[in-house]
Amino acid sequence: MKIFTSSQIKDLDRYTIEHEPVKSIDLMERAARAVTSSIMERWTAEVPFVVFAGPGNNGGDALAVARMLADDGYQVQTFLFNISGQLSADCSVNRQRLTDRKGRALFTEVTQEFDPPRLEEGMVVVDGLFGSGLNKPLAGGFASLVKYINASPAQVVSIDVPSGLMTEDNTYNVRANIIKADVTLTFGQLKLSFLFPENQQFLGELEVLDIGLSQEGINSLDALYTMTEIDDVRPLLRPRNVFSHKGTMGHALLVAGSYGMAGAAVLAAKACMRSGAGKVTVHTPRRNVPVLQTTVPEAVLHLDREETAFSEAMGTDDFQAIGIGPGLGTSEATSIAMIAQLRRATCPVVADADALNILSARHAWLMQLPKGIILTPHPRELDRLEGQCVDSFERLTKALQLADKLQGYVVLKGHHTAICMPDGRVAFNTTGNAGMATAGSGDVLTGIITALLARGYHQREACLLAVYLHGLAGDLAAADLGEESLIASDIIDYLPKAFLNLTI
Repeated sequence: MKIFTSSQIKDLDRYTIEHEPVKSIDLMERAARAVTSSIMERWTAEVPFVVFAGPGNNGGDALAVARMLADDGYQVQTFLFNISGQLSADCSVNRQRLTDRKGRALFTEVTQEFDPPRLEEGMVVVDGLFGSGLNKPLAGGFASLVKYINASPAQVVSIDVPSGLMTEDNTYNVRANIIKADVTLTFGQLKLSFLFPENQQFLGELEVLDIGLSQEGINSLDALYTMTEIDDVRPLLRPRNVFSHKGTMGHALLVAGSYGMAGAAVLAAKACMRSGAGKVTVHTPRRNVPVLQTTVPEAVLHLDREETAFSEAMGTDDFQAIGIGPGLGTSEATSIAMIAQLRRATCPVVADADALNILSARHAWLMQLPKGIILTPHPRELDRLEGQCVDSFERLTKALQLADKLQGYVVLKGHHTAICMPDGRVAFNTTGNAGMATAGSGDVLTGIITALLARGYHQREACLLAVYLHGLAGDLAAADLGEESLIASDIIDYLPKAFLNLTI
């Protein structure tokens, strides 16, 4: 699924109008009918409605919704804010249609002073003040109205976008001046800002409405942001040749574990084996041998000369992929060995966990990383690498800049894990759940990506497929076990079912 910017949303509307063809006012009518139908599925005609309409096309949508609700017997009080005396053409048409159809008794056009209606519990507010075209924070009277609505006990339905929320960058927005909707009914596709955790408080229940925007137009627009769905990853999965053997299925090297952190190496190694690598070698300190040999007997161990920490890089000519970082530690000796290992890499590399912590303390080393490297930071790790971020949009921007600078891939982990690519594109993942917020989950993802790289997948394919599988395994595990009791090893246990889901 593509995610369009505010300017692309306008382009798509225009394309639909020109190529369907359909009049803009009729496209607005179509959108309003979809909103009205969704509202009527939730509330009966006994519930009183108050509609707030702005002067633009979002206001035009709201006026059309008010008319349709009234036609269906709903009690609707409508306020149109026309402070500047300039309505959009379609908003003006819908003002006339509303007043012609129902008279002015339940309609108020606000041009100067505004005495707000009493908003009580059991009422529903329809927010149609501002939509996806907003490009600056709300101020003045509109900000006061938003605060008044948010302070009321009434439920709120926002049309397309909660008023005050911008579709992409809200870094410098005034969050007190954004509608907190109970339901957001958005048109066509998700908006970028909907994917960020700090904006969930404004969205409430989110429903994407199909208003018949041109599929040809959607296909023709080049979106930098996409949502990865099952139909995107299924074609990536490579079937095994019937004559395959372990030597043709890839040899992965995991540099992981310090004394007391052997579990991280175990999780990464098990996930790597479960994700199809023909062979997995774990380079680890000597004291981790009993744990690893007992828990992952399928893995080959390559022992460091030190008893408790990683201290020496090893040759990589025999490997098709390297995963480095889980449970590694950050001592000076380990740090030097880590960068030496990355310099010696002759195959694709995944750097996670302590590898990222080492790099964040030694920024100059970033430019020594091999081209095509995959970094898998969670938000705090990205902040340590690139500087403290105000919000998720700024963090995503910095992750993209890092991917460009390294000519590599940054997998920014979260509810919608963002795969940031060196060409400036971002793929947001659609699988996963809150139960996966548990220690070791990232180590599992490192193992999956490393296995797919060893199998011969390109970095982009490996990231897309691994992140999707990781989340899908977590979803399957949560369905059986519940989110509260989910642990990282459960994700590994459900990887086979996740792979089977992609082959059905």
